[in-house]
Amino acid sequence: MKSSRTNLVAVVLAGVLLAGTAIAQGPHGHGGDLFGPMLGNMTDILDLTDAQQAQIKQIHESAKPAMQPLMEQEKQSHQALMQLITSSNFSEAAAKKILDQESQVHEQMALQHVQLAAQAYQILTPEQKTKLAQVIARHQQEAQERMQQHSQQAPSQP
Repeated sequence: MKSSRTNLVAVVLAGVLLAGTAIAQGPHGHGGDLFGPMLGNMTDILDLTDAQQAQIKQIHESAKPAMQPLMEQEKQSHQALMQLITSSNFSEAAAKKILDQESQVHEQMALQHVQLAAQAYQILTPEQKTKLAQVIARHQQEAQERMQQHSQQAPSQP
């Protein structure tokens, strides 16, 4: 069970890394899409061909019509929360309703990311998949080390 969960995490992480490779330039100054300007890094690490880069970009372009409304809903939820926080009639029930809606949007976006990741992963060569697995393992190790360091730090006493 743990092995299949680890594999799922690895594939999702791989997908997120690959998803970041798709859009290097965009109108928003941070990659123009969901993941930022990671194309150069992943192109170098995995030695993606121009054809692979184009395929990954096409995968992400085809997802934009589904993702844009979700991103707009997320923005509206955030604005609604800010309005609620700054209003004189804060309501825990209203906050919970907004947060529940936001949670559903995040779940839909995460599912879209996983689907995109699975599609992008399929265009890699076996050697690239091996390299990606190594990158993922390294990132997981580094994350685990940071978590251990954080948990070992004693809270400061005033």
